[in-house]
Amino acid sequence: MLEKLHATIQAIRPAIQADNGDIELRGFDEDTGVVTVELTGACVSCPASTVTLKAGVERILKDRVPGVTAVEAVGMGLESESVVSL
Repeated sequence: MLEKLHATIQAIRPAIQADNGDIELRGFDEDTGVVTVELTGACVSCPASTVTLKAGVERILKDRVPGVTAVEAVGMGLESESVVSL
């Protein structure tokens, strides 16, 4: 399974790199089918990165790798955001 995930990510990478970004596979939860990736470079500040992740990367991985249910990004600063009560 991991080999197929790596191969698919490698097939996707050139398109993301063409826009000065990059993607790395960070993990796969076999129980839930969730793939974790890290988007870097221009993807970090790009407002369309969520669309790229869901409409592009997730769709391709679901089509090519049986068992994939979702794709989530890490390392984009999202985990450090917090809700502030006033």
